[in-house]
Amino acid sequence: MIELADMIRELREQLTTALTDGDGRMLRFELGPVEIEASVAVTREGGGDAKVRLWVVDAGANGKYGHAETQRVTLTLTPKVVPPGGGAGRTALITGDEVDGEV
Repeated sequence: MIELADMIRELREQLTTALTDGDGRMLRFELGPVEIEASVAVTREGGGDAKVRLWVVDAGANGKYGHAETQRVTLTLTPKVVPPGGGAGRTALITGDEVDGEV
């Protein structure tokens, strides 16, 4: 199993790779909302700083995690490109240089 945060982190890496791989291409794609649906196992760690963790599980593996509650979650993420140092983000374009007339 992997944590939900790790899955989202990997998605971010893959989208970043797609953005940079398109450098210099004439055809551009605007990156719209990304919808993710996953089955997650919810576990709680005890102790003074008790945490709830969400683990992504394989479709056929729900029975293996009988001690954990499984839920189906849908996340809609809207990727933005944020300049170094922060500030307002802009819609991501999957490719490179700006072409005439593009905003």
